[in-house]
Amino acid sequence: MNLGEGKSDRKLLLILTGIMVALIVGVSILSPTTADKDPRPTSYNAAPGGAKAAYLVLEDLTHSQGRSISRWKQPLHELANLQADRTTLILAEPRYAATDRNTFAADIKSFLERGGHVLTTDSAGALLLPGGAVKPRGMLRGGLCESTPEGPGALARSGQVEFDEHDQWDGEGPQYRVQQRCGADAVVVSYAVGKGEALWWTSASPLSNSGLKHDANLRLLLASVGEGRDVVFDESLHEEIIPSLWDTARGLPLGWLSLQAIALFVLLVLSFSRRRGPLRMPVTLPRSSPVEFAESMGDLYEKGRATSAATEAARRRLLRVLTREAGVSQAAVQQGPEAIAEALQTRLGNEVKTLAATIAAHLRDAEDVRRTSISAHSALTLVQALNGDAEAVRAKLRVGERAIA
Repeated sequence: MNLGEGKSDRKLLLILTGIMVALIVGVSILSPTTADKDPRPTSYNAAPGGAKAAYLVLEDLTHSQGRSISRWKQPLHELANLQADRTTLILAEPRYAATDRNTFAADIKSFLERGGHVLTTDSAGALLLPGGAVKPRGMLRGGLCESTPEGPGALARSGQVEFDEHDQWDGEGPQYRVQQRCGADAVVVSYAVGKGEALWWTSASPLSNSGLKHDANLRLLLASVGEGRDVVFDESLHEEIIPSLWDTARGLPLGWLSLQAIALFVLLVLSFSRRRGPLRMPVTLPRSSPVEFAESMGDLYEKGRATSAATEAARRRLLRVLTREAGVSQAAVQQGPEAIAEALQTRLGNEVKTLAATIAAHLRDAEDVRRTSISAHSALTLVQALNGDAEAVRAKLRVGERAIA
């Protein structure tokens, strides 16, 4: 094989490949974009189902009243840092894992009891409220519903509000005040929780970009937020919707791109068809054994005196077992080792008193390591102790499950 011809072929191939990539990028940028069909009512979404317009309206309103509006992206337990008695939290169609429901509901309840106002929508939002429950709508027809105000309340005075397909409130009791109905279905409800107030809509359609153009929908939003209050628009409980391959490719000239791909394939075949085999065997680089890799990593950690990283990982594993498996609340975890020990003893009984005290002592030691440096031997001993605590808690839980069975 002539080396000069080989270099010429490679140069031609690189040039054509670069031209093709440039064409693909140019077509992708200049091609007409498709309509945004993201249905999530987030404050960033400008599509018909989004809530960007509602956020901007509330932004103007709060600023004119000397108040503030913000997007909430932190964990819900950090709501404890807000001044609840002057804040309204909006949870528009929240989405979360079923395993997180009780934790989130406890955070919302604490916020309400301190004087906060919470506006939430749809069935997932109702389940985060104290006593919240929904059931399927009573009307056979679906689609759009124009509600009927009920009573003299501020939410009822908003007028007839348009809701899309909905569930109805299922909570029973005099504390639940129905403000709007679709037929016989309760679709707007408010009630007091501690010093605060919970408000529920059957759907977020009144605050969507398409729904906010109706005066009654806007009045309902403003009445729900309340006058002279800071507004926090939750963005932490909105799922990330990953577009499909077809949604991504829609709008591109797929036929023209396919012809270019075929032409590139033919060029590759013609360019390398003269070769009768590899010019040389590929070089295989030796890989270190797992034991050598582990020893190398250990040496690095030893040189860096990174004992705190190992103890911190073991501490977090133990806290994860305590919260997710043993039922210790996040509030107890934040209060410190003594509160954790008390919560664990309350959860599993007096027979774990000694274990709870041991866990508290080990957690205190782990927190001390975060501030001071210890020897590798001491760090290893503490890591083994923390891991042993986690296994001991799991063993107690298994014993309790067998006793219940």
